[in-house]
Amino acid sequence: MLDAAEAGPTFSVPDGTVLGLMAGGVSAFGAARENAEDDTDAGARALDECGIRPIDTVVGISASGRTPFVLGAVKRANEIGALSVGISCNVWTPLSGAAQIPIDLAVGPEIVAGSTRLNAGTAQKLVLNAISTTVMIRLGKTYGPLMVDLRATNAKLRTRAIRIVTTVTGAEPAAAEEALRSCGW
Repeated sequence: MLDAAEAGPTFSVPDGTVLGLMAGGVSAFGAARENAEDDTDAGARALDECGIRPIDTVVGISASGRTPFVLGAVKRANEIGALSVGISCNVWTPLSGAAQIPIDLAVGPEIVAGSTRLNAGTAQKLVLNAISTTVMIRLGKTYGPLMVDLRATNAKLRTRAIRIVTTVTGAEPAAAEEALRSCGW
């Protein structure tokens, strides 16, 4: 969800381009809905409700590689003709078999037995960040090592935009700020 939420301001992609779905829907973000992940059909319905098309990519994430909600979503992505990617923290899982591109992260046992938010969660976050950053680079949202297509919607991002323009052009900060202001940042 964090990776999806940051795509807009960081890379200026239109809202709805990168979506985060979770078993149990939006209400599950504030309070876990443990049984929701056991509903295979809900995973498929979630994709249908989003209007996933053959030109889209669906990345299913399951630490165990066997979460029914995720498997249902990946199966529906395949039926639609979308690219399916599966990220799990085990090898040879049902998710690995269902996804067109399986990414199996053999992270080993968790530091706290019974939890998957430590080793597995951290590894999955790193992979998602690498995927989204690589896609944005390929889409031309960067200039060398600079993210030049950010959405400067707050003071921090406006300062960053000024710094990027001064780095690329050699302009003074005041001139860079004026140029950015004149074009709506």
